[in-house]
Amino acid sequence: MENKKSKFWAEVWDFAKTIIITVICALLFTKFVASPVEVDGSSMYPTLVDGQRAFSGILTRKINGIKRFQIVTAYLEARDELIVKRVIGLPGETLEIRDDVLYINGEPVEQAFLNEDYMRQDMQAYGRDYFTADFGPVTLGEDEYFIMGDNRPHSADARVFGPFKASDIKTTGLFVFWPFSDFGSK
Repeated sequence: MENKKSKFWAEVWDFAKTIIITVICALLFTKFVASPVEVDGSSMYPTLVDGQRAFSGILTRKINGIKRFQIVTAYLEARDELIVKRVIGLPGETLEIRDDVLYINGEPVEQAFLNEDYMRQDMQAYGRDYFTADFGPVTLGEDEYFIMGDNRPHSADARVFGPFKASDIKTTGLFVFWPFSDFGSK
């Protein structure tokens, strides 16, 4: 009888150790390596879809920094939330959009990530002759980034909230894991 009790408690302790180790590993992973992200809304459509779940790199942001056209998560103080957007302008640059063309320091820059079919459909649906309303020029400070959603007419981003500081950008890149049909890097 005593042997059965000790065997039972040994199994309970083994199970408890497994749970504790798993929780510690998950906490360390999400604190230092990659943060879980849920896409909320349509501001990044069609690149990202409402409800997708992903991991975004904390460690890669610290190692590689922030690069143009990366998808990032940024802390938006005005709403006390993390938002998912794309980096368009880097520190010290002057940018503007005229007639759906992005200009950085006066030079046109291609935005290959924008879906032209979706852009045409959206402009037709809303009776507009532009996808991205003209704005700028905006000159960024030494620690400022300009981030925007890919679904420009339906995104509240740096055009509304102003430039973001490097410290506001928490993670870079996105690896979608749910739904499985969208599995992969963005």
